[in-house]
Amino acid sequence: MHTLYYSPGTCALAPHVVLEEIGEPYELVLVKAGVDTVTADWKAKNPKGRVPALSGVPGRIGGAEDLLTEASAIMIYLARTHPDAGLMPSHPIAEARVVEWLNWLATIHASNYARIRRSARFVTDEAMFPALQEKGRADLHENYAYVDSLLGDGRDWAVPGGYSIADIYLLVFYNFGFGAGFDMPVLFPNWREHTARLLDRPAVARVVAHEGLNIRL
Repeated sequence: MHTLYYSPGTCALAPHVVLEEIGEPYELVLVKAGVDTVTADWKAKNPKGRVPALSGVPGRIGGAEDLLTEASAIMIYLARTHPDAGLMPSHPIAEARVVEWLNWLATIHASNYARIRRSARFVTDEAMFPALQEKGRADLHENYAYVDSLLGDGRDWAVPGGYSIADIYLLVFYNFGFGAGFDMPVLFPNWREHTARLLDRPAVARVVAHEGLNIRL
């Protein structure tokens, strides 16, 4: 059985949903971002000092044995080891398109959202925080507008052909948009419709309720 180390409302939301979609037993361990993640105990397990992390995956890069980190890697692993869940297309081109989404969304998070919410990671002079945050918000808005345009071309899901882990990851970033100060339903109506389809899925609804999230449509 896998154990997911998570903090509510973080990128860990995505692998949490994947586990619920798969439908097999799993365990959750709460590791509060910015609190538990900075402790020596957690950094001994995951030197990156982040969540999510998933136990029960053979091998290691660093940190604890059998621990896999990075939301995208966890989702790909779970989708590939549980093909009956239908969360990753079998055709290599469609699979590449899913990974294209995952990588780009992770880049948006690291380069834009983090400047808004984690300014100290970029500069030590607090007087520079407002300018850094303003530019991060402008760049994030540009990227979000592009996501919205893609989701407005008539497709139901991120990759034509069906629901996948790319859609699940998009839910994370829709939710993050509120933290960046965006009125998501008004600014990005196509993304809102996509999120509504996600929240109609029982597995997604259960995880959102468990994490205590209020994802507004």
